[in-house]
Amino acid sequence: MSDSEHHLPMVIGLREWVALPELGIDALRMKVDTGAATSALHASDIELFERDGQTWLRFTAHIGIKQHVALPGCEALLLQDKRIRSSNGHVQHRYVIRTLMQLGERLWPVDMTLTCRKAMRFRGLLGAKAMMSGNLLVNPALTYVQGKPKIRLSDTL
Repeated sequence: MSDSEHHLPMVIGLREWVALPELGIDALRMKVDTGAATSALHASDIELFERDGQTWLRFTAHIGIKQHVALPGCEALLLQDKRIRSSNGHVQHRYVIRTLMQLGERLWPVDMTLTCRKAMRFRGLLGAKAMMSGNLLVNPALTYVQGKPKIRLSDTL
């Protein structure tokens, strides 16, 4: 995608399919939430480890709505360790990673918190910061506007 294409807003709906190719996730349904600053991914078994003098995370990502799928062995560099206040006022400690996200034809780095979303229908949440950096425009009357991602490996290398 050229820079000029990225400057045009891309319309998305309240729910969209995304891929997180660096984590080995080729299709994840995400709920679009303009009220959440940071995107979130349902993760468990989170372990910290050192690689080349940096702190990394190894975790199990969870995807699927009707059929739950666990993807163990995901790895990402720890970007931040922060406290998040949820919509009900509860403060949680969460790890933040940065990973490539593909939505439609766009592929860009997105910050995501790793959290337990097992009580939620959607295993992923697309927050406002990712929408701004991807230049996304939400039409709440629509869902799955961009279809399932078609991962092109040349884009992720």
